Amino acid sequence: MFWTKLLIRSGLARHLPEVRRLGAGAEDFLPYYSNRLLASPHAELCSAADFFQAAPEPDQIDLALGTPTFDLVPSASTKLPADKRGYPPAWGLVDLRALVAEKFESEQQLHVNPQDEVLITHGVAGGFSVVLDTFVNRGDRVVLFDPSSPLYSLALRQRRARIRWLEGQVDQGRFRFHHHDLAHALEGARLIVLNMPGNPTGANLAHEDIEEIAWWAERHDVLIFCDQAFARFQYEQPPLAIGTLVKAHRRTVTAGSVSKGQALAAARVGWLAGHRHLLRACALNSILHTPFVPTLCQQIALTALRQPEETFAAIRADFASRRRYCFERLQAMGLNAVWPAGGFFFWIPVWDQGLSGKDFAEKLRAQHKVLVWPGDYFGPSGLGYIRLSYATEEGRLREGLTRLAEFMKNPSVAPPPARKAA
Repeated sequence: MFWTKLLIRSGLARHLPEVRRLGAGAEDFLPYYSNRLLASPHAELCSAADFFQAAPEPDQIDLALGTPTFDLVPSASTKLPADKRGYPPAWGLVDLRALVAEKFESEQQLHVNPQDEVLITHGVAGGFSVVLDTFVNRGDRVVLFDPSSPLYSLALRQRRARIRWLEGQVDQGRFRFHHHDLAHALEGARLIVLNMPGNPTGANLAHEDIEEIAWWAERHDVLIFCDQAFARFQYEQPPLAIGTLVKAHRRTVTAGSVSKGQALAAARVGWLAGHRHLLRACALNSILHTPFVPTLCQQIALTALRQPEETFAAIRADFASRRRYCFERLQAMGLNAVWPAGGFFFWIPVWDQGLSGKDFAEKLRAQHKVLVWPGDYFGPSGLGYIRLSYATEEGRLREGLTRLAEFMKNPSVAPPPARKAA
């Protein structure tokens, strides 16, 4: 970072390709940029933006969706009473925090006090940023499972934390790893990030592995961030809530949101829950930097969370049926997708087609107008994978799989589309 700043201030940096890409014609403004912005993984962010933000083509089908599109929220939830038009409580609406705590208790046997152990955040992404800014310093080691959501690695790299990847294999919907690798990864670490079911694999951790994580985390004094964004999409035995374990309770911050389970990603409402001394620190940081999730959004989230579980049962059954349907179709195409225990994704190896995940995705889009996520963004092991979502409308899902099957008859005929000039 020292040399980057020096080159920028001397004016020499404008000739470097990476800096030119960041500046996008505004190189004279680079000296104003913060160290955090300059440390961001610009190449990965720009590459993803080039791929996914290009103008959609006619008849394009999106099988890269990260959130479902069903609607369970009555329209009346958008009406905001006059007494709620000022600033909301800094920790979030009292009723919303109480309901989140109630659901933790009834669904996971995890007891948290809604008064000072539940914090409403700007989605899980906002909650994760709060946790990092509260507990992780530059140079700290953070353990991520490989593969895992790009949200984690990009946010950590921006803060110049050191990522330790914990490799594993998915076996019948479970993510398994070598325990000596876990012990080594946690030594000297500040934080470990769990995601159950996992994105992109849809895999859960076995109960004995969760207990092992709790044991080693206590031994090495490591904090735990548990992301439950996809928790409502469980088709098999749900994982053990790590925050309920004695060795993990005081060091675990659990995150959730309405983005996936209630299909309300646009609301940007999530929460953090954990021991009061961890959550008070998070709340202080949130109040200083990202305060006040909009009251209207919280009101919509509250209405959605109050819907009886029976209203979601049919949706979960439909997604479970889609999981089996997609799996069988992918197998018939010769794609050996990883069997997911939850979520709404398939993690699919394509390296045996002689293509990287990015090349496969680019060719599929160019030839058949179908979008999937390249696995390159999900960790070191993802280079030869793609992530396919079955959260889209059923008819478009069927058509998208039909186009994918046609593509698989000869996946390497056409070259990938030319990239935009920097």
